[in-house]
Amino acid sequence: MDTHLSPLPPLRQGSCVALLAPSGPLPEGRLEAAEQAVRALGLAAKVYPSARARRGYLAGDDAVRAADVNAAFLDPEVEGILCLRGGYGAQRLYPRIDWGAVARNPKPLFGYSDITFFHAMLQNLGIRSFHTPMPSTEWHKGLDPYTERWLRLALFGGEWGALPNCDGAPRTTVAPGRAAGTLVGGNLSLISSAIGTPYAPNLSGTILFLEDVGEAPYRVDGMLWHLVASGALAGCRGIALGYFTDCTAKGESLTLEEVFCDLLAPLGIPVLAGLTCGHSEPTLSLPLGARAELDAGAQTLTILPD
Repeated sequence: MDTHLSPLPPLRQGSCVALLAPSGPLPEGRLEAAEQAVRALGLAAKVYPSARARRGYLAGDDAVRAADVNAAFLDPEVEGILCLRGGYGAQRLYPRIDWGAVARNPKPLFGYSDITFFHAMLQNLGIRSFHTPMPSTEWHKGLDPYTERWLRLALFGGEWGALPNCDGAPRTTVAPGRAAGTLVGGNLSLISSAIGTPYAPNLSGTILFLEDVGEAPYRVDGMLWHLVASGALAGCRGIALGYFTDCTAKGESLTLEEVFCDLLAPLGIPVLAGLTCGHSEPTLSLPLGARAELDAGAQTLTILPD
């Protein structure tokens, strides 16, 4: 993937957006607060059945969740798709989504965590998407100014440029160097588990963003090693690492920094750690599919103009 994906028209004040839950169920009473937060940003919300559905750790049966995704892409009233939360279950929808219809009716999709599955599939279809906080997990609580600034840019468009950390939070150069490529990625667990499947992302020619939550360093080690050993990182031009929230060791362990240095530094590409993006707040939003430049020595990640 040597060129960026073509941008989609941004949303505007009054745009109708689909609210759906392709993975886990919403906590009781959360939907109303999420709807209110969406409307507070000037968007019109259209709620799909999965937002109210529940089947164990899933937001309803696979058929219900997949039907919502298919319907939202085909609905002429809907201009964008807001995934309400992550969790687990998006990958189970792969055989039930009409990917041809999605490709013929491209729309911006927003979310992160388990939604990484959709980012990868849309990337493979040539459709840009956005790694953003979600209405049921962050928006409903009220957003800090940094998080809201980058979310609004993802929703309504504008100039991205350099992506600074909040309040100058430090970054770490794992391996120096500079490279440009298509910005892709998301949750490490989802990307690692996708390798060898039809929905594995194409990482050639990319700047790969990775983040995760609740994984011990040895688990992060195993998932990164799977990416290395599988050859998935062949042709990847650079790696930007975000939050690894609650990924601390219990007992004798390597640090995450040691894991990154052991496995990623030998790749011979720039690697930068410490972006304020992922399963914590404040957080950046990212335009996945846009062309980006990573300068790990200067500790910068910049979205290049279309």
